[in-house]
Amino acid sequence: MFNKKKARLRRSTRTRARIKRLGSYRLCVYRSPRHVYAQIIDEGKAQVIVSASTTERELRDQIKYGGNVAAAQAVGKRLADRAMASGVSRVSFDRSGYKYHGRVKALADAAREGGLQF
Repeated sequence: MFNKKKARLRRSTRTRARIKRLGSYRLCVYRSPRHVYAQIIDEGKAQVIVSASTTERELRDQIKYGGNVAAAQAVGKRLADRAMASGVSRVSFDRSGYKYHGRVKALADAAREGGLQF
């Protein structure tokens, strides 16, 4: 039986294994119907360095709805600002098995504009 979530997680394991071999920081994206979450993880220490999401109070005040492209752009920009402040400039993009389209693409483009390289 086909399960959409299992298929997405299966696709994501390949990407995560490749990033782990590289040993670089991982920009991980999760999207739900109402919100977008992103975090930069240090694979060596298995520790979250910076994170941003549409559930944060500052972003909720700026945007009307957390599940659209505009919200994803705001999360990408905020994540890039925080990453640059903490000294992280190069990351590997982990789209968590989602298509590189819509909110995932908007978040990645905004993070690139904010100064992250991947």
